[in-house]
Amino acid sequence: GTQQSKCLGSEAEGKERDGASDNETKSDSGVPEVPVSADDTPEVLNKALSGLSSRWKNWWVRGILTLAMISFFFIIIYLGPMVLMMIVLCVQIKCFHEIIMIGYSVYHSYHLPWFRTLSWYFLLCVNYFFYGETVTDYFFTLVQREEPLRILSKYHRFISFALYLTGFCMFVLSLVKKHYRLQFYMFGWTHVTLLIVVTQSHLIIHNLFEGMIWFIVPISCVICNDIMAYMFGFFFGRTPLIKLSPKKTWEGFIGGFFSTVVFGILLSYVMSGYRFFVCPVEFNNDSNSFTVDCEPSELFQLQDYGLPPVLQSITGWTTVKLYPFQIHSIALSAFASIMGPFGGFFASGFKRAFKIKDFANTIPGHGGIMDRFDCQYLMATFVNVYIASFIRGPNPSKVIQQLLALRLDQQLHIFNSLKAHLTEKGLLPALEEAA
Repeated sequence: GTQQSKCLGSEAEGKERDGASDNETKSDSGVPEVPVSADDTPEVLNKALSGLSSRWKNWWVRGILTLAMISFFFIIIYLGPMVLMMIVLCVQIKCFHEIIMIGYSVYHSYHLPWFRTLSWYFLLCVNYFFYGETVTDYFFTLVQREEPLRILSKYHRFISFALYLTGFCMFVLSLVKKHYRLQFYMFGWTHVTLLIVVTQSHLIIHNLFEGMIWFIVPISCVICNDIMAYMFGFFFGRTPLIKLSPKKTWEGFIGGFFSTVVFGILLSYVMSGYRFFVCPVEFNNDSNSFTVDCEPSELFQLQDYGLPPVLQSITGWTTVKLYPFQIHSIALSAFASIMGPFGGFFASGFKRAFKIKDFANTIPGHGGIMDRFDCQYLMATFVNVYIASFIRGPNPSKVIQQLLALRLDQQLHIFNSLKAHLTEKGLLPALEEAA
């Protein structure tokens, strides 16, 4: 009898689950809706554009705020790499806040204990790990010079793991009966957000250390593609591109692609001539500040390239002078135009899942910071992989840093091995053996 009642109970639960899943398939009514944000357009713009239709009003609002953001972008570039890194950190924190607040708004009625506290604690742990790794990599001599920093660097990964483990135990202790499943949803929500936002922003900073051009050109290509796709779609758009974003059109997608490739080539040509943009960002121990000065590599020196016969007949030129980086910029701008928008589509799907228009209302006409940086994170990963695969070779300074961290007898062994190798290759004169 007990066995039969268990079977009947499990069957009833199964039917209940099936019914629930069917209802979810038909509609997303099971997901609480996030309150729709009110119109956030400044009153000055509302009055100035009051006579326009909503379509043209949105066009002007987006245009004015876009110009303002581009101007701000130019200012922070002028202020140098340290300010850029601070801006990346601020953007990362704001994006994390917007995504976490959506989760909190959706499930606010459950009053989950410690949810927001633990989310920010995990953000702190992950940032401590990544920025600690960056400091150890790029500020090695400074770290070795200061005793507290040297200790923190030596045990950095152990400290990071201990911090994360503390948060993990706090989460387990916060579990409440009847809300287990929901709390694990939120645990997964936080960790996926960390993976997408924090990891990618860390890669952006790594790209910046390779040279500001590797930071500015990819970001500018994504911005250009976003603007030009919107412009072409606004004026010529007729054919829908993807159901996730009904306003996106094939005309905008194709127009944005060609515009971005041309823009990437021109921007790369201008920036490749300045050491401030092409030199790796390095820390000067004497002045305790960042320096951007070097002899530009071959990647940023003009070279002659032969034109295909078709272009020779059209232009009358047999060769053209280009920076090799301009060839690489075609790959960067093509990725920004073809794969970059999929970051936006992913964000659109996420917003549709929770029936919201924007991640936040931080920027009038644009939404939240995450709405503007949804394509940038895919781009950051691609640039980092591209540099590692096609540009950067072994870094002598990193090797020397690792050698200096060894014991003296280990350093002597490596020195003798290297000397014997160079002597064998004929790069050093053979030494006569002592009698």
